[in-house]
Amino acid sequence: MRFYEAFGLEPALSLDAEDLKKRFYERSRKWHPDRFSRASAAEQEKALEMTAVLNDAFRTLRDPVARAEYFLKENGFELSKEAPPELLEEVFELNMALEELREGDDSARPQLIEARNRFVAMRDSIDQSLTTTTDLEEVRALLNRRRYIRNLIREVENVLPN
Repeated sequence: MRFYEAFGLEPALSLDAEDLKKRFYERSRKWHPDRFSRASAAEQEKALEMTAVLNDAFRTLRDPVARAEYFLKENGFELSKEAPPELLEEVFELNMALEELREGDDSARPQLIEARNRFVAMRDSIDQSLTTTTDLEEVRALLNRRRYIRNLIREVENVLPN
């Protein structure tokens, strides 16, 4: 697991955010390209490569959702592109309300605002669950559900003015 290795960490779903930040800054100072301005071309290239890896790794590992997705992928778990079955009825109703609003029926607006609020609450609940769950199958199910809910929130926000 390349991102964890970059910081000298054991792969895990849960990380200490302050420790991660400390390791990021230590290694960033060590590999900063300016420190290699008089080094060989190979050493300069290595510094640039390490800086890129550190930046990508930090961006991924500091975000609990991105970290969980990365952890699952590295452990051979793929996320589904299918709608979670328990959301199908809500998705159908949401799509109907979105279509009504797009066609000029403003009476669908309160339903969409309520749906957005409900989906945001679902997403937040999933985010909380991700901090305590260690079973990889459960993490995959949560992330699949979260990904789909995130898309639903985005759809509603695209048609509702802030």
